[in-house]
Amino acid sequence: MDLKTPLYDAHLEAGGKMVSFAGYMLPVQYKDGGVIKEHLAVRNQVGLFDVSHMGEVVYEGKDALANLQYVLTNDFSNLEVGRVRYTLMCNENGGVIDDLLVYKCSDDKYLLVVNAANRAKDVAWMKQHLFGEVAFSDQSDEFVQIALQGPNAKEIIGKLTTEEEIPKKYYSFTENANVGGVTCILSRTGYTGEFGYELYCRPEDGIKLWKLLLETGKEYGIMTCGLGARDTLRLEAGMPLYGHEMNEEITPFETDLSFVVKMKKENFIGKQALVDKGEPKITRIGLQLTDRGIVREGADVYFNEKKIGQTTSGTMCPFINKACAMALVERDAVEIGSPIEVEVRGKKITAEVVAIPFIKK
Repeated sequence: MDLKTPLYDAHLEAGGKMVSFAGYMLPVQYKDGGVIKEHLAVRNQVGLFDVSHMGEVVYEGKDALANLQYVLTNDFSNLEVGRVRYTLMCNENGGVIDDLLVYKCSDDKYLLVVNAANRAKDVAWMKQHLFGEVAFSDQSDEFVQIALQGPNAKEIIGKLTTEEEIPKKYYSFTENANVGGVTCILSRTGYTGEFGYELYCRPEDGIKLWKLLLETGKEYGIMTCGLGARDTLRLEAGMPLYGHEMNEEITPFETDLSFVVKMKKENFIGKQALVDKGEPKITRIGLQLTDRGIVREGADVYFNEKKIGQTTSGTMCPFINKACAMALVERDAVEIGSPIEVEVRGKKITAEVVAIPFIKK
């Protein structure tokens, strides 16, 4: 049975069209919006998302850092308190178990944010590989997570907290910010390709914070946004999605995420497999249709009549008004500007290889 986030009633009140997603009932869009309108609100003004379905786990103790260094691909030895870092978690074969964010709260305490659909799997994996003096806890049910995304986000937050409490750098956070009387983690992060914040508070404060942000944001054109716009925004920004651009069979190097894999680290799970596999044989590319139509995931990609791979995500990107997709294809088969074909419902339509991200802002 699907769970409800603490903001469920607020979504119904706002006319949210609720759907099942990652074990939760969440709004895919709202009656006064719709995917395109919500997408454009984030690009031009500001949008508000309930992302409370995401998971949060905590490593705490003398060996917390050593555990992260072993179970995750990125290097956290130089991460400063108050900063956030994107990373992957691999299996022994070098495939991706999940992608996640790591928040450094202190030298011996780290908060990790994982994908909702992978929460149980991630927690089991992390527990299986614990060692030394470390306390591990799944605190997912203790947080409401709200994303405030768009160019007007700073003005809204500026009205609700002091300048000192607003994180200044991208991928930084304030752990105990007072936002309109609600104590929360205030983070300069997001999954839209826009300036914005993510706020983490206790479940009992969720409705208050949600309504406060909506009320304060009225003069800035704020809109409630659902899963539909969240997906079109991330794709337009070229951001990979677990289960599409990455999975347990695809290595970070095969999906163009080598920048979060630090091979100079002494060791981490999957490192040896990545060494043994050698140079990747596939890579992730962006493509933009030059024909009419929309490409979804799983469409075959052709170059010079030869099948070179498949699309992993695709949609019409509202801000740039182009149909775009990402694909995993044979490495070095094509380059930026190469004309390709994509098979949609038995018919080949034309496209061009373009740089990721698709949006240039």
